[in-house]
Amino acid sequence: MVRTVNGDWLIRGRDGRLGVYTTRDEAVWCRAERHPGGAWLPWRRMGGDQRLHTVLAVGQGADGYAHLVAWQPTTGDEAGLVHSTHFRGHLAALDWIPIGHPNKNWARTGRPAVAVDAEGRAYVFVGNRGKGVHTVNQKVRGGWNAWHDLKGSKVHEELVAVTGESGLVELYGVSPAGILRWLQEEPGGRPVTADPLPVPVEPGTLAALPTSKEHTTLFFADREGMIHAWRPDTDPVPLLAAAGPGPLSLLRCVLDGHDCTVLAQRSASGRVAFAAYPTERESAGLWWTESGPQLPVGTRVALAEDAGGRVVAATVTPDGELRVARQKDEPGLALAAWQTV
Repeated sequence: MVRTVNGDWLIRGRDGRLGVYTTRDEAVWCRAERHPGGAWLPWRRMGGDQRLHTVLAVGQGADGYAHLVAWQPTTGDEAGLVHSTHFRGHLAALDWIPIGHPNKNWARTGRPAVAVDAEGRAYVFVGNRGKGVHTVNQKVRGGWNAWHDLKGSKVHEELVAVTGESGLVELYGVSPAGILRWLQEEPGGRPVTADPLPVPVEPGTLAALPTSKEHTTLFFADREGMIHAWRPDTDPVPLLAAAGPGPLSLLRCVLDGHDCTVLAQRSASGRVAFAAYPTERESAGLWWTESGPQLPVGTRVALAEDAGGRVVAATVTPDGELRVARQKDEPGLALAAWQTV
């Protein structure tokens, strides 16, 4: 299933409030907690009244600010990317600012991805008309640098951008050759091509999570539906069969005093399935446990940790219904009943 929102759309802001982002009615919308752990405010339209294509990329910096990137129709069938910064989930975001198109004047070419480096600069990635990848990033003192061609061939339109614990930005994509990688080698530098991972991958299933100071773990499904975890200089490790066709949501957190990685996915039955294992210890094994009601096709699933350190799961249906479940105050990953908010 192809995402309409790329990146972690359930995030905790620097003030501890949770916020969610979604797209509908040619706009980007946000809901946020009135206060950490409290009731949720109504949906708020982001970035003014400009009409947008309903494709959104979300990235969050160490400062807690959310960076939003979307396609905006321009002339005829052409489009350009726009960017907005959202400092607080309960406040209005900045107006959308045009950042251009990798091919200058052209139609929408792919689904953008965005990551934010340790200095708070956004790096935007998107496919170009030649099926390669372009990037553009913010300058230290405001404004944007010029577009840069990262090359690549026959790259699937859905990209995954992540910032490692080192503060350096990483990008992953899928092509017939397998998984493509671009890694930032120094702060402020452009990501450069790294060795690909020549494995068969089901497009649209990539997900990445920083799991230590040295490593980001990449998750993907093969064409038979088996989920694998991979880190550089190792072989991919098969974890378990995918619960359903939708993308994974990932969270690193502490469960019962242990550093754990949690996976969530909309299952084939329509419910939300969860699995967890000790971080970077794939040999420990894991299994799915389903939770909550059946949800419509196209429902998105996300994970975050709230201000109290509890795991929070959220779903947003295509018509904008938001449901939230929080971890109970008991051992393991036990969630309280799902609430429509």
